[in-house]
Amino acid sequence: MDHIVILIRSFSAFVILMLIARILGKQTLSNMNFHEFVTAVILGAMAANFAFNEKIQVIHLLIALSVFTITSFALSKLFLKYRNFKMWTEGTPTVLIEGGNILENNLKKNNMTMDSLNQQLRQKEIFDIEEVEYALLEINGKLSVQKKKELQTVTLKDMKLNAGNATQFPIELIIDGHILVENLNSNHIPESWLLSQLKSHGTKLENIFYAVKSSNGQLFLDEYKDKIKHPIDKE
Repeated sequence: MDHIVILIRSFSAFVILMLIARILGKQTLSNMNFHEFVTAVILGAMAANFAFNEKIQVIHLLIALSVFTITSFALSKLFLKYRNFKMWTEGTPTVLIEGGNILENNLKKNNMTMDSLNQQLRQKEIFDIEEVEYALLEINGKLSVQKKKELQTVTLKDMKLNAGNATQFPIELIIDGHILVENLNSNHIPESWLLSQLKSHGTKLENIFYAVKSSNGQLFLDEYKDKIKHPIDKE
């Protein structure tokens, strides 16, 4: 008998959550923001407890689910009408790359590393950070990227590429001021070459936040001081 009760309660919890998701709409499923994430976690926890905890009465569960569902629905409507309230509640996108320069402080504010930034870029089929003009971290945690102007459409240079030549994968050489010795050794790049390149660019190792040898063989450098007078940060 207990097994049958748990089966019925579990099925009921599943149906209730399906109905709530239907009420909240497709936007909740495709582009979850802060309040929707909190709502989803709480509703899921309550439904799971209802399925296995026989001490929870049905009426109590329905009241709690109704409160959170109505609250989330009301917030969604308020966000549509009052943009300032939405920005205050959910925050705004953060610029991570501006004008081809990595904004290290904005990375730290969002607890992001260069590894996670590169991972998200690769998911957008960008394997060379030198191609990026702007990159924004949206409030849902996804990355929006704008390529440099000359790379946004097919150019004559692209058409003249020799398909028989293999494209070189970008090689990270410096992260956060530290030389990646393993990458140098595995790709047969002398450390003296790297230091000479830094010198030719009029900078030093301690000034470099990130350096990568791009697929065209050029060295991309990003210094701690990006020489941007007013970095964009909407937060």
